[in-house]
Amino acid sequence: MLWFSDMDRKLTGRALGTMWLGMLLISLGCATSTGCKSADSHADGPQVWLAGRDGPVRILVEVASRVDEQARGLMHRQQMPEDRGMIFIYSTEALHGFWMKNTYIPLDMLFIGSNRRIVGAVENAEPLTTTRRQVNAPSKYVLEINGGLMKKLGVIEGSEVRFENLSRWIPED
Repeated sequence: MLWFSDMDRKLTGRALGTMWLGMLLISLGCATSTGCKSADSHADGPQVWLAGRDGPVRILVEVASRVDEQARGLMHRQQMPEDRGMIFIYSTEALHGFWMKNTYIPLDMLFIGSNRRIVGAVENAEPLTTTRRQVNAPSKYVLEINGGLMKKLGVIEGSEVRFENLSRWIPED
């Protein structure tokens, strides 16, 4: 049975090659894009849930539990997606202070007690400054998110915070 002429076969082969190349490029784009869902998605990664004005809000977090990670923090970042942040985990509840040296984006810092409630916050910390920022209450965790996000979401001091997929660093309740 003859399906195509020789010319049709050449065109079809070229079209198939182009189609495969296009599919490969799309796949590579998804593998490197935050907008594509994949098996390597952050859905199973560490998360902090905040009680926002309109309901729970998920923040996908990087974890800073070692001294070197805590010293580096979010330094040298030019941008951060709105649903991302960094959680600092300390071994003891204490007064913790931060600066914004080499940090290029404004940040909200949510200080969280061992009872997993927000004990205080610093909003819109000015980038590239060495001013010490802290609150007047001990905390065991500090969550850094994009500046202004706390206000935008309606997150307030005293509200509860939930941790998910952080059992490697924090014992489950």
